[in-house]
Amino acid sequence: MKSKEERQLSAGSKAISKDVFDFDEPRKTNAEKLLPKLSESQLQQLSPTALAYLGDAVYELYIRRYYLLPPQKAENYHRLVVAQVRAEKQAQMLHLLGPYLNSDELEIVRRGRNAATGRPKRLEPQIYRQATSLETLIGYLYLTDTERLSELLQKLFLE
Repeated sequence: MKSKEERQLSAGSKAISKDVFDFDEPRKTNAEKLLPKLSESQLQQLSPTALAYLGDAVYELYIRRYYLLPPQKAENYHRLVVAQVRAEKQAQMLHLLGPYLNSDELEIVRRGRNAATGRPKRLEPQIYRQATSLETLIGYLYLTDTERLSELLQKLFLE
């Protein structure tokens, strides 16, 4: 009987190169072993939608970590985090970060805005596009420059 991974590979899923999981490489730091860098060609293969998908998760993790202390009940954590990861709040955060973004980052934001398709019924289209733009930027910086990502995220004034 085939494992889940074997079935996915035989069904046409893209194979992950084995060197991605080469934890014995002595020259790599622990972070590089856990989160290997993508090559420039791999990075260029990613759509703004894929970057936004990743950025959404990274942003939520950042917000969750921000509210971790002082310790609270899980329902309080949830309420605080949901208030910050809503599209409306993400659009506000993008507006706050705007003056700090360089030309390359503004181009990523533009690509994310243009790639946003569909939207929840409760949202105005421009709000959804701005939120997707922020997520795209966060996903891109997470893969290319975590120091810059950290610098920008620290500029956000969370309520």
